[in-house]
Amino acid sequence: MDRRTVLRGGLVTTGGAAFTLLGGGPASALLRMDRPRLTHGVQSGDVTAHEAVVWARSDRPARMLVEVSRRPDFRNARTVRGPVLTPGTDLTGKTLLRGLPPGEELHYRVRLDGLDQGPASEPLAGRLRTAPRGRRDLRFVWSGDLAGQGWGIDPGLGGYRIFKAMGATDPDFFLCSGDLVYSDGPLSETVPLPDGRTWRNVVTPEKSAVAQTLAEYRGQFRYNLQDANLRAFNAQVPMLYQWDDHETLNNWYPGEILDLPQYTEKRVDVLARRSRQAMFEYTPVRTARSGRLYRRISYGPLLDVFMLDMRTYKSPNDAGTSPAQRDGLLGAEQSAWLKRELRDSKATWKVIAADLPIGLIVPDGTAQESAAQGDDGAPLGREREIADLLSYARRHRVRNMVWLTADVHYTAAHYYDPAKAAFTDFDPFWEFVSGPLNAGAFGPNELDGTFGGVLKFQKVPPHANTSPAEGYQFFGEVEIEGESEVLTVRLRDLDGAVLYTQPLTPR
Repeated sequence: MDRRTVLRGGLVTTGGAAFTLLGGGPASALLRMDRPRLTHGVQSGDVTAHEAVVWARSDRPARMLVEVSRRPDFRNARTVRGPVLTPGTDLTGKTLLRGLPPGEELHYRVRLDGLDQGPASEPLAGRLRTAPRGRRDLRFVWSGDLAGQGWGIDPGLGGYRIFKAMGATDPDFFLCSGDLVYSDGPLSETVPLPDGRTWRNVVTPEKSAVAQTLAEYRGQFRYNLQDANLRAFNAQVPMLYQWDDHETLNNWYPGEILDLPQYTEKRVDVLARRSRQAMFEYTPVRTARSGRLYRRISYGPLLDVFMLDMRTYKSPNDAGTSPAQRDGLLGAEQSAWLKRELRDSKATWKVIAADLPIGLIVPDGTAQESAAQGDDGAPLGREREIADLLSYARRHRVRNMVWLTADVHYTAAHYYDPAKAAFTDFDPFWEFVSGPLNAGAFGPNELDGTFGGVLKFQKVPPHANTSPAEGYQFFGEVEIEGESEVLTVRLRDLDGAVLYTQPLTPR
């Protein structure tokens, strides 16, 4: 209900029950119905020991206010005055909470103050845990790829069910490995399923065609936030977010010019600017003034998470066979940052959040999308950038790196063994893959031998683009035991069942 509905008399013609429920006469009811409204739930993200970002969206210009308390009843709460939410950011906004106590479960509540001195909105509450200062047990989940390949929100089949399963693990945070939206994936209202049932998508105007304008990219994020499971999960679990390709379009790289007929805007750089703005507006990401996405999130003495951006600085997709290429996924500046941060990290475990896998061959037509290019030999093309990073880590005794990713729409565990590799100047490490959240399932991809990748486990669908109704949707869970420092990875399915477990003892 908005102001125009009230002025047209829509509230009056629906009968008097609304007045009774609101408790007051007609004037009182009209006043209360005209208050601002939070439209898409609340989110938190980039939580550290003392800070957190809280996100919300309004239905009209309004001031964002956030209450924070140790108690769910918000007794003795502290109120933080946030920004004015305006059409310039599609009525979204973020409030940075500072001075939080470390290692505690905190409750926050968002409300909106109207700019015309009218009543405030109804509040929405959320929860977060700040990073600890000492050694305590930690748990987080990761996955990626939401609403891809024609599979959107089907309320009749439970919507985005996987968020219930992830929430049931009670994680400290959710690591989103990219493709949180599919801006290049239009939805149709119905899709026939192999068993004779019909998948029935919720469809919005923005999801009826590929996104090209800023408004259409914003609509991709609003679409997913219609799902009740996702909104409930967002309110309880902070997010660490990185982007991949489908926030803009499939397999894109800077400078690319499209030859796809469905796009009237052929310059990918223009599309990427628009999608990047929408992404910053709709995710609880805290970024530097430069707007960069790569960052380190410290989560106490046991864990540092290194959030990579393997899209903004990407080289053009080609065969990947150059013997002289120096970078291609991270770029020189990000590579230097990552080496420096890894070397400086005192955390027991260094989790590398990569939006592309290291050793899996990911074709883009006749070109290559990721680092691996399939010849099993010495590093070439983008593999040289990865080889340089791994050998640097070995020289500087950077221990206990674990790589996490999604992207390929199945789940797997890979052990990279220099004894089996063409390139040997690195310490052994693990890479775990898990996804999609709600998209077509695919795979498996072939492992390249350059870094000695050994397949330890995989779960793949029976055919390409298997629907979420058939299962084969996956997420991963990481648990670090505070006393022993053992890190355990569990690969789980759509219902939370454990498919594979791998404990890792720190060096």
